[in-house]
Amino acid sequence: MTDRGFKDIGKLLHEQNCKLIRPPSVSSTEKPTKAEVLETRHIASLRKHIEWVIRTVREFEYLKPHSVIDHNLIAHTDSVTVIACALINLQTSIIK
Repeated sequence: MTDRGFKDIGKLLHEQNCKLIRPPSVSSTEKPTKAEVLETRHIASLRKHIEWVIRTVREFEYLKPHSVIDHNLIAHTDSVTVIACALINLQTSIIK
């Protein structure tokens, strides 16, 4: 799931066999269809869960914004992120 700021990520995700979810464009001067309005509401309802996960990942000291990481550990950042996300996935569900 991305917001409108990630313009060129669709091709990269497609290559990885991932589906990109983003709100319908609001740049059009046309009135949105009923389906677009419903899709936008659905995406907005899921967005709070995504934001919770991002906030939870950032609670790990190593992954906090502006954390100081020894340059010798930079190579391990991807692995640390995967492990942090796996630990979060083991927690109880955030969607009831």
